Amino acid sequence: MRPSTIRTTVAVVTAGLILTACGSDDGGSGGSGSGSDTEAATATSAEDFGGMDALIEAAQAEGTLNVIALPPSWANYEEMLSTFSEKYDIEINSANPDGSSQDEVNAVESQKGQDRAPDVLDLGTSFAKQAAAQDLLAPYQVETWDDIPDNQKDADGRWYNDYGGFISIGCNASVVAECPTAFADLLDPQYAGQVSLNGNPTQAAAAFSGVWAASLANDGSLDDIGPGIDFFVQVKEAGNFNPVEVTPATVQNGETPIAIDWDYVNAGLTSTLAEDGVEWEVNVPSDGVFGSFYSQAISKFAPHPAAARLWQEFLYSDEGQNIWLKGLSRPVRLDAMTEAGTVDEEALAALPEVSGDVEFPDDEQQTAAQAVVAERWNAEISG
Repeated sequence: MRPSTIRTTVAVVTAGLILTACGSDDGGSGGSGSGSDTEAATATSAEDFGGMDALIEAAQAEGTLNVIALPPSWANYEEMLSTFSEKYDIEINSANPDGSSQDEVNAVESQKGQDRAPDVLDLGTSFAKQAAAQDLLAPYQVETWDDIPDNQKDADGRWYNDYGGFISIGCNASVVAECPTAFADLLDPQYAGQVSLNGNPTQAAAAFSGVWAASLANDGSLDDIGPGIDFFVQVKEAGNFNPVEVTPATVQNGETPIAIDWDYVNAGLTSTLAEDGVEWEVNVPSDGVFGSFYSQAISKFAPHPAAARLWQEFLYSDEGQNIWLKGLSRPVRLDAMTEAGTVDEEALAALPEVSGDVEFPDDEQQTAAQAVVAERWNAEISG
């Protein structure tokens, strides 16, 4: 899954999104955890079940986990899902794999009380906050909680970051003569109708982060995402913007020859496309490096609350975190695992080198950026 080319040779000014979510432990549905009087739907740790063995027993009694908007090629989710299912003998129902963060929030709200409702969520910043404001999420602290840096989690366990990476430019080098390595390159007439985002920035966190990366490349900042929108207006006016949302299928069929997306998502396509004779090149843009984490959350209305909590435990275990790493994303417990000697060294060595400190916008900056994108994007780009 290593990309054919990843260039990060310049000094980096990195920015990331703390992907927040919050919720309540009231009113969920679900059965009781073995070894404890606490119902699974209100359990805030494995201890509430009587320990991990009891949590596993309760999850296996439910026998099912519902996930949503998890493309198999995204951050090595295919291996994550299959490993969890086989390890615990739990069936996974995966709905709308190419859906957006907004689709996840909508599903939790619209499918309350239904067996098919999502149990767990993988959300971008503003959408997790939206779910929190709507009181759709339940708090839970995994056993490896202390390894998650304080600035990557809510103190009460209402959200916690999990894996992250950098915005990159994926390019079909089999049909594009010269692949772009910087945002400035995307204005070149040779890329007419070829430049796409992974979704709409008002709906999808990856696209939102792509706009913020473009802002950093054009004299913007964590306090000003506007230059990123201005840049994509220029890309559109140059005739280079392609409104088709990037998916593995659109990359494979040639609809989106240049894809702005997370490095681990773009890199994850490399080997698959190579089997079809497509050379997929991935570059972290030299003029606008933007890093971010995604966060995990449990639905307050999870139909399988024990399985939902076991899923979180698996994601944040050494095994789960190393699966992210094999997918070229950076697990949130990377520093702790490196110090403990439990990190997959081969997978770690495959990560692109990035220098510089990661900066995280605060809630005020995130809210302001979201408001700007919501007000301007559809009017100026989609309109």
